[in-house]
Amino acid sequence: MSLRSPLRLLSDELIGRIVAEARDILDKLGTRVQNPLVLDLLAGNGARVDLGKSQAWYPGELIDRCLAAAPRSFKLYDVLGDETHDFSGSKVHFTPGSAALHILDHDSQTIRKPGTADYVRYVQLLCGLGNIAAQSTAFIPADVANQVSDSYRLFLSLLYGEKPVVTGTFTIDSFRLMRDMQLTVRGGERELRDKPLAVFSCCPTSPLKWSDVTSQNVVDCAAAGIPVEFISMPLSGFMAPVTLVGSLVQHTAETLSGIVISQCARPGAPMLYGGSPAAFDVRYETTPMGAVETQMIDCAANEIGKHLGLPTQAYIALSDAKLLDAQAGLETAMGATLAALSGINSISGPGMLDFESCQSLEKLVLDNEICGMALRLARGIEPREDFPALPLFAELLREGHLLIADHTRRHLKAEHYFPGRVIDRANLSRWREDGCLTLGQRAHNEVDRLVAAWRPSRLGGERKKDLIALMEKEARRWGMDKLPARPVEA
Repeated sequence: MSLRSPLRLLSDELIGRIVAEARDILDKLGTRVQNPLVLDLLAGNGARVDLGKSQAWYPGELIDRCLAAAPRSFKLYDVLGDETHDFSGSKVHFTPGSAALHILDHDSQTIRKPGTADYVRYVQLLCGLGNIAAQSTAFIPADVANQVSDSYRLFLSLLYGEKPVVTGTFTIDSFRLMRDMQLTVRGGERELRDKPLAVFSCCPTSPLKWSDVTSQNVVDCAAAGIPVEFISMPLSGFMAPVTLVGSLVQHTAETLSGIVISQCARPGAPMLYGGSPAAFDVRYETTPMGAVETQMIDCAANEIGKHLGLPTQAYIALSDAKLLDAQAGLETAMGATLAALSGINSISGPGMLDFESCQSLEKLVLDNEICGMALRLARGIEPREDFPALPLFAELLREGHLLIADHTRRHLKAEHYFPGRVIDRANLSRWREDGCLTLGQRAHNEVDRLVAAWRPSRLGGERKKDLIALMEKEARRWGMDKLPARPVEA
């Protein structure tokens, strides 16, 4: 969905000053890069490098060359090869937040460690949520070895779902298997380059540092043609300047350095100018993702990315609440609305609670409706056979209503967004007849209904077998005799 006139928080003059300061920081201070191979890559492309200090400095001409090489848009495709995402202009797509360590258990209303059954249920649910365009490897099952947790989440997503996946890895070793899984689904390297299936999150460490793992991930993804999203995470007032402009300068510098690494590895490598910045609440020593300042940095960073001509991403449309309550709805709806009005191309966050550490399936159902409303808002208002208006109003006066008018029947579904069962629009008497259900009860019922309606992915049976064989081999490599039992057949 594309917005014709995006929300603006920054003037062009201020954007220019922020970008200029970020470039100056990269030239004068540089970044740490804790990967000798990446340092060699940068040095070979014109960066100043000190191998002993693991430091790289980025001259302006190198930044300019890499920005010129970066693609202005790209597309994503599902496991069947059908287009699902067009990251161009101000087109908006929602994906769940990731990668949580916990899940909110509806029955006990406690936050607990998730397992394989929870993850499969999540993928089944997501298949039925039409306003969320991608999967994410949303939380980490605790019933597998840590060394396979990254690849295992992608495995379950590709086995049970059809939507493309936003994912990532915390190790260098996991990348090869996660790439091979995508090749298995697509059928070959050229097919994967032509129709990307996943986006990998690559996160610099604030302030101004790239770890061995994340910098290698950037290079590996570029080589394989796998898109990345750069997730800079400045914390205003803690690991970044307390001012929003100061945090934006740091975010811009860290993201530009990632763009340079990516484009040095392979010019034209697809990527999203993204991030997960946060305000820092000194009272509780927390990083509130639902804070208005966090949301403002996200939207402003999107403006900077668009100014540079790049597709964008942000962690927004999520909450710091611990339950599915009014705070969860407030923070998520405000973030989703601002993100859609800003034209952020990939909006990560639905389902998330507790500072990005907890996923809730019931919240994901509610957030799907929030996303639907935000997408409708982003479409704006346009005439639909409204001129001349006289015949329509003549019919209204003649018939006394327009419930069955041709104009109503032609435009009702396109003009109005009708949310699902989780949103209560019934009158009081009908609400009572239906059992006086709370939001949480309605959301849980909808989770059960959509999971029950799930149908296996249409990915070919042989490719599913190959995915399972790859995952079983990796599990054995790390001492697992077998994978956890899955609750349903794929």
